[in-house]
Amino acid sequence: MAKTPTLFISHGMPIMAIKPSPTHEFLKSLGRDLARPTAILCVSAHWEAVRPLLSSSAEPATIHDFYGFPRPLHEMQYPAPGDPDLAKKAADLLKQAGFEAGTDADRGLDHGAWVPLSLMYPEADIPVVQLSVQSDLDAARHFKLGETLQPLREAGVLIMGSGGATHNLEEMSNHAANAEPPEYAAAFDAWLEESVARGRTDTLIRFLEAGPSARKNHPFPAEHFLPLFVPLGAAGQGAPGRLLHRSFAYGVLSLAAYLWE
Repeated sequence: MAKTPTLFISHGMPIMAIKPSPTHEFLKSLGRDLARPTAILCVSAHWEAVRPLLSSSAEPATIHDFYGFPRPLHEMQYPAPGDPDLAKKAADLLKQAGFEAGTDADRGLDHGAWVPLSLMYPEADIPVVQLSVQSDLDAARHFKLGETLQPLREAGVLIMGSGGATHNLEEMSNHAANAEPPEYAAAFDAWLEESVARGRTDTLIRFLEAGPSARKNHPFPAEHFLPLFVPLGAAGQGAPGRLLHRSFAYGVLSLAAYLWE
């Protein structure tokens, strides 16, 4: 069986689930373009834990971890099934590699998972398991997580990171929703595309030193960039990826998406 590709998407604001935009339309088409996976392992920026945890609920709840948006968004449900067996298998792989991994039967799907998935797979009929990020650990550690989970690709599992290619929320108020990106955001976004396309794994892992204005684009703890390194690791050392989508919101939020095959 051919390995399932790995994917990183920038999930933007929660309102994207119901408000048309270039990224909204891209995600709707992405689900049709990708081969249907057997399950999805989603690494979301919105689940931070001190160790790798896998959601193991058979019926994960839809978590509305935001406020101030229109009522229809707060009432939206994404009733995808979970996959306790996949959660255990992933946790076991991580334990064998020396990670202190575990499962969490109470964890539902946060908006980093269900917002993009509601557009990609609106039928909500593909099992979803979430993996937490450890925002106090570095990119190399998350890359290792991905490397360890590579065998899941052979079983048809889509390993998907959900975060933001650039993500400086403090700068959002300085820009209109449709503003062109400032130079520092555009430069980092271009560096990311080139580094992914050329398979520069080591450079990407050293993004804080190698990426232009990296800390301004990803203020500490860079939790929206760390999810990229799990699909990158699952793709393998030096694997080139390709840009699927590029757009910006509020100038400073790159909504880029990448695929590794």
